[in-house]
Amino acid sequence: MEITDVETFLVGPPEGKNLCFVRVDTDGGIHGWGECYTQTDRDEQMTAHVDQLSRYLVGRDPQHIKHFLQWAFDDFAARRGAMDLYCAVSGIEQALWDIRGKTLGAPVHSLLGGACRDRIKVYANGWSFGMDTPEALAAAATEVVDKGFDALKFDPVPGPWRTHVDPEVEDRAVENVRAVREAVGPDVAIHVEIHRRLAPVHATRIARRIERFDPFWFEEPVLAENLDALAEVRRDVDIPVVTGEELYTKFEFREAFEKGAADVINPDVCNTGGILELKEIAAMAEPYYVAVSPHNYNSTTVGLAATVHASAVMPNFLITEYFVNLESFGEELAHDPFEVEDGYVDIPDDPGLGIELDENALADNPSRQEPLRDIRQYYEEGP
Repeated sequence: MEITDVETFLVGPPEGKNLCFVRVDTDGGIHGWGECYTQTDRDEQMTAHVDQLSRYLVGRDPQHIKHFLQWAFDDFAARRGAMDLYCAVSGIEQALWDIRGKTLGAPVHSLLGGACRDRIKVYANGWSFGMDTPEALAAAATEVVDKGFDALKFDPVPGPWRTHVDPEVEDRAVENVRAVREAVGPDVAIHVEIHRRLAPVHATRIARRIERFDPFWFEEPVLAENLDALAEVRRDVDIPVVTGEELYTKFEFREAFEKGAADVINPDVCNTGGILELKEIAAMAEPYYVAVSPHNYNSTTVGLAATVHASAVMPNFLITEYFVNLESFGEELAHDPFEVEDGYVDIPDDPGLGIELDENALADNPSRQEPLRDIRQYYEEGP
């Protein structure tokens, strides 16, 4: 069997960023789907990388997945990695696993060693966008819990992402966490997201003040480029610390483990190199007693499917992400979409990834250019 074509689909949901899907076709009539991570204003870079990689894939055997990963890094990228490269590689890699599973008539998780569980625990994200008051956050959180989720995540820090913030920003962040905790009660897990925006002093002060609200974790308080600073925050607070969505490949996670910088890691299957790389990173985390909670700011279709299969085989899997604001769009795109019941997604037993996309629906939802963001705000408001 040989690869005959690699095609990208950049589509725009009603809200949120554009999504990037990859379809790999073969001369055996079997195709595979993958998904690349995207960011606003940085999505066409992913498709460009896929297009260039595809020049070297046509005519090759799709079952040589590990070889493709190593070649992409060693020869295509000349050992100079970047997020855009790893996003493109991830989408293609997932599609190759989908083809392999379909060829063998087996789900991907069975090819990775077999599932450790029957279903995957998920937490809700994407529900707090646009909620700019404690009261609005509390109301939205209540709606999420009413849908059956008992774990949710949000960023409580208001305003633009800045390293140093005023005391009023810290106060508002604490008030937002308080409002959500009082709204959802003591039995719902609150995952606090900081988006690596703060200096350690601000992250530590906020963490200490919200400890009384019993957050489940404190995610990416500072940039992972300074793992010593991240480890310092972890030592100084009494909330489990998460990092990993801005780290790519085993080589970047190695130092995080060695420095004891996190209790939980959250690599993303759509930007860290794909299913196999995510599985290997999780295996590296095991001897350091670090849990894995895959980041998943992707669609509720292919990206979720790849996450579910990889998570199924991890002994140290904890929970993964589910964007409720992309759910209805995923139902439009997929022939047989995933369903969340009581905060869980069942592990599929269909061959491959167990998800198929409707290409007519993809064509009906073309990508869109987001309005220009006002960069003058930085100079007008200061750092």
